[in-house]
Amino acid sequence: MDLTEDVQALGWRGEGGEFDVLPVVIQMPGEAPRWFELPADEVLQVPLSHPDLCWFAGLGLRWHAVPAISDICLEIGGVEYPACPFNGWYVGYEIGARNLTDPDRYDVPPQVATAMGLDTSRDNTLWKDRALIETNRAVLHSFELAGVHIVDHHTVTRQFVTHEERERRRGRTTPADRDWIVPPLSASTTPVFRRAYVNAAPRPNFRRQPIPLP
Repeated sequence: MDLTEDVQALGWRGEGGEFDVLPVVIQMPGEAPRWFELPADEVLQVPLSHPDLCWFAGLGLRWHAVPAISDICLEIGGVEYPACPFNGWYVGYEIGARNLTDPDRYDVPPQVATAMGLDTSRDNTLWKDRALIETNRAVLHSFELAGVHIVDHHTVTRQFVTHEERERRRGRTTPADRDWIVPPLSASTTPVFRRAYVNAAPRPNFRRQPIPLP
């Protein structure tokens, strides 16, 4: 909400929906920030449905196909490139176990659980867990249905361990932030859960930089 309020203060309005695409905001040194609207037909958004729960599509949830980060700085050989966006593809839990489900984001589990007919009066019914799983199933199903590449947490952690082993055989280490490597969904079922990682910052690298908006 902070970023939305900041760009609204700059004059952007949007359509007032939950999934409006925010503009790109650029600020040059010594100048006020400026925003640039992204054409709606240039941003692919995937409507979310469920392979078994026919009512899920009626929740009106959707998510954009490409995770692009534009507030980071690329540092190569001591030279900083502050306007070098990075993108890849989504791991399902980034959407289904964080963006849509964090209480301070979209917080959809109570809505999903109610539609599933679950008892939400007590935590020990595990309604949060069941709603979280079905939301993640919907994300993976919908992206696959739309032909948009996505990967589940079991596959991606197995791929990372393969990368670790390949690097180890070549005498190299694999520094990593464990908070990013171990998934927030069914963590103990993945091969990275019992591994230790050193959170180093080798170069070249992308790093966070202060958001220039007031």
